Amino acid sequence: MGKKRVLVGYGIDVDAVSNHINTTVGGKANLCNVSRGVFGATRGVERLLELWKRNNIKTSWYIPGHTIETFPEDMAKIRDAGHEIGLHGYTHEFPSDLSKESLEAILVKTIKILTDFCGKKPEGFTSPAWKNSPDQISLLQELGIKYDHSFMHDDFQAYYVSTGREEVITTDYKNHPDTWMVPMKHATTSDVVEIPASWCLDDWPPFQWDAARPNAHGYVDPHSVERMWKEQFEWCYREYDTFIFPMSIHPQVSGRPHILLMHERLIEWINGHEGVEWCTFGEMAREFREGRI
Repeated sequence: MGKKRVLVGYGIDVDAVSNHINTTVGGKANLCNVSRGVFGATRGVERLLELWKRNNIKTSWYIPGHTIETFPEDMAKIRDAGHEIGLHGYTHEFPSDLSKESLEAILVKTIKILTDFCGKKPEGFTSPAWKNSPDQISLLQELGIKYDHSFMHDDFQAYYVSTGREEVITTDYKNHPDTWMVPMKHATTSDVVEIPASWCLDDWPPFQWDAARPNAHGYVDPHSVERMWKEQFEWCYREYDTFIFPMSIHPQVSGRPHILLMHERLIEWINGHEGVEWCTFGEMAREFREGRI
């Protein structure tokens, strides 16, 4: 094995209230969940910013337009601390459920919101709930967005993501098997860099209870999650000289005391490895584009 170079980073989705008012059909929002969203945008953000400051870490924050416009002073603390801010929809709407025209309108509006707020155009996009649209990557490319953090073709290596237009024939028992026994046709590759997403490095499924969402367990012991995240890092460190390690978290989840303690332990442990560099996802994408990872 050669000299190690490991790019490690946190991506923080500040869903806040937007996630909980994304009922998709305009129905009433759960007011308790809205309250949890307010906690995330205020107290949760405050605690995570302190954690990053204490450890001298710059991170990537994916902030819906609704969150920026609803909590401008709290979001300004993220911007003013020098962290990256990227796109995450307007009200955490799911690209998979949107027409191309609707998704484009949301991207255009939120790019403007973030550009006006940050003084520069955002470089990255994370699809809400990682529910991706076949138009997503081509639209990002057309609008000049440099990287995405929503797909899972790989896990600990950056890559140029496909346009998302793989042609698949779904299995349909109503039809004769000859109609659906067909291989997938691969999509063409885009110029958008993918910083891979992973449910196994996301705080929401194990720690955030939500009866309406089957992937939200809640109440998992943080030490179990910490061990799982460490073991993923250990395997990569053994197998690769160079890799990226992008973790995805949420202030309303990781802003809770017992999970903050998990992150404190994890950061200290990761820092005990030679060759570790903490960076933003935007920096990971640039390192890949320039051939350094």
